[in-house]
Amino acid sequence: MRTLLNIIWLVFAGFGLAVGYAIAGIICCILIVTIPFGIASFRMANYVLWPFGREVVDNPNAGAFSTLGNIIWLIFAGIWLAIGHIMSGIALCITIIGIPMGIASFKMVPISLMPLGKQIVSTNDPRRFGYQH
Repeated sequence: MRTLLNIIWLVFAGFGLAVGYAIAGIICCILIVTIPFGIASFRMANYVLWPFGREVVDNPNAGAFSTLGNIIWLIFAGIWLAIGHIMSGIALCITIIGIPMGIASFKMVPISLMPLGKQIVSTNDPRRFGYQH
């Protein structure tokens, strides 16, 4: 079921949202100081392409710089990416089959606003419960 949802997601929302994250990542990597934002953006582009079966959890090793970076990200890129998630979520919820994908898009709004200090794990990964390897 996850594969089917991921394929439908990729066609109707994932590719467009991933392009938005990739553009933000390229812009951030052009400016040397913002390379960590670019890396986070590319990580989110990967997640947005194939989200079902994965989730975002807090990184226990994240420090105060993640919080500061998230504030900067929020101002320059996070709001625009969150608007993209909200718009695609509304469009997906118009059809009954799109409702699970619309909900998934809405669940990505917080991570699009503050991606630093997070990691993407499989739903079968024990790190999602706070365990470390």
